[in-house]
Amino acid sequence: MSRRALVTGAGRSGGIGEAIVARLESDGFEVVTLDREPGCTWQVDLSQDELPDFGPIDVYVGNAAITTLFGGAHSFDLDQWRLDLEINLTGTFRVLQQCLTGMRERGYGRIVLTSSTSAVQGMPAQVSYSTSKAGLIGMVRTVAAESAGRGITANLVLPGMTASSGILSMPQDVQDAWLRTLPEGFVEPADIANGVAFFASESSGMVTGQLLTIDGGDFLNHRSVTSSVVSHVDSMASSGSANHPSPEIP
Repeated sequence: MSRRALVTGAGRSGGIGEAIVARLESDGFEVVTLDREPGCTWQVDLSQDELPDFGPIDVYVGNAAITTLFGGAHSFDLDQWRLDLEINLTGTFRVLQQCLTGMRERGYGRIVLTSSTSAVQGMPAQVSYSTSKAGLIGMVRTVAAESAGRGITANLVLPGMTASSGILSMPQDVQDAWLRTLPEGFVEPADIANGVAFFASESSGMVTGQLLTIDGGDFLNHRSVTSSVVSHVDSMASSGSANHPSPEIP
């Protein structure tokens, strides 16, 4: 049976949404798309436009978001704050609500929202973005709890710094500064799509209310000063001195 998926935020070339669409299509889904940019099934501004009739949707991937509003929390413009929440949080919920009604009637559904590692880590100079992405966690876990036993799951993917077209359009010195802090470099959009595809699959029916972080280990404490001790021990082992007492780790 062919399943029908809706992916929002799919209009940007080189973006995460585009990668998700490609992966779901390769998995056999019929995919329809929505974005405020042209080129999708529906061109809609989630902050103000009326939603179209999507028809039956088996998989809703809420990926639409704006990421370009910056400012410190002490001085952040309230109009920009409202816009971030209207699109990233309220807009995502509006589409979810419309899809969820049909899912409950048919007794089947997969809801997958794209949050961000900033939802749990914070993001300096992007207080509204981090807040809106954190709100998705409460949204998904509530929907997951309400939908348990109905054949409907709800989960989130939390991308780390991803090599989307937006990030790659940044000045090279900015990209280089980020890369120096990332243990595996940028995450690829296809990596995010792989996580979405798992949650979207029929075989993931026992997985709900979960957060999947895809960041190449950036969330781990790999910057500890004791990493130098590990390098020292490795060096001793390779030189045949592995039986010597190792330095004490504080």
